Amino acid sequence: MSTVPPSEHPDESSIPDEQWEAFLREAAEDGGRDAPKEPSARARMVTRRLREQDEATRFQVIEGGGRRRWWRRKRAQAPQQATPPGWRTGPAWREMNGRSSRRRTVGSAIGVVLAAALTVVAVRPSLLLDRLPGGHHTSSAPLPAETAPPSSAPGGVDQGGLPTRKDPFRGSPAQRWADGAAAIEVPTAKAAGGMSQEDVALALRRTKEFLVDTNLDPAVLRGGRPDAALALLDPRQPHTLSDLRRSLRTPDRDHDPLQLVTRFDPTQVALAGDAVKVRGHMTFAAGAAGEVRVHADYTFVYPLVRAGGKGDGDVVARTIIRRDLTMVLLDPHKWIATGGKLGVRSYGSEFYNSECGVYDGYYHPIFPDAAPTGAPATGPAADPYDRSKSLADDHHKGCGTVTRT
Repeated sequence: MSTVPPSEHPDESSIPDEQWEAFLREAAEDGGRDAPKEPSARARMVTRRLREQDEATRFQVIEGGGRRRWWRRKRAQAPQQATPPGWRTGPAWREMNGRSSRRRTVGSAIGVVLAAALTVVAVRPSLLLDRLPGGHHTSSAPLPAETAPPSSAPGGVDQGGLPTRKDPFRGSPAQRWADGAAAIEVPTAKAAGGMSQEDVALALRRTKEFLVDTNLDPAVLRGGRPDAALALLDPRQPHTLSDLRRSLRTPDRDHDPLQLVTRFDPTQVALAGDAVKVRGHMTFAAGAAGEVRVHADYTFVYPLVRAGGKGDGDVVARTIIRRDLTMVLLDPHKWIATGGKLGVRSYGSEFYNSECGVYDGYYHPIFPDAAPTGAPATGPAADPYDRSKSLADDHHKGCGTVTRT
């Protein structure tokens, strides 16, 4: 601190800021007993300086020489309200791991963004509703391809009326899914498990062919045999090919072709149009030496009408099938295998909106204007569009009900 005595009428505006701060610091270290009140002249100087800075910040020069007016408005303080009886308040800010300042800052920023967002949503509510998990949406824009399991079930679809032949996916999340074989996208192949890039590409391509023939081929859906798919399977794999042929020939509870093949009884139902909606993804990984494994997880949505119906007013039912399938391609020099043929390593499936306890080799959809005729549903309710859980994690015991179709 300076030892020069002050003049009789000091001009505090001439005191350097460093000296003034040092004086205040020494006074504070002394307990504040001898700290004088800030001279009024300096207070006026500080006030004048702040006023000049405030005037300077009212206008900001922007590119091009223009000026943008800035202004501040004092926010009206909301009246204090008593906490309703029985309610509990949250923890105090100081109890939240010492992060009160950061929380308040973020809260202020969120408040500004939220105000702008609410304005936009008021004009176009679908911008918000389309993106809320479990929320309703009316967008018909196609979804991007699925590359991994989703984190939650898709939201509801707010569209009035029942599905028709012209609009068989009305009210369904599948309305935004891709159609048919084009929805089964094959990933880019690369060498894996001691198998070449060409071998992996072959495994991926033939896995898709198997899925298309067993779940999308019109003749198979009408109750035919998936001969093209059968031709892809390795006859040297024990039991798989012979068991599937047996189940197609004489289906029963223990020999059910629906484990791998989608078929409907053509005397009872027909597809409502040509489109089948598909959603899922395919991956591959190395297995043991000389083995590549292809994993496919897809959901198929089939809109159906009663056989013989031709009118636009026909009642439409939707049956949903989810397939989880792992195929393998083996190096015949290292395994007992046929070159270029696929083996079935594992498979699982779940069907939704089909009669319970019927094992005749066909799915039997339940129409919204009719009651079920099969065995009573004893399992839990399930959302057929929820792909966030694997079939192994979310395997429903027994035949249950669906929350929507």
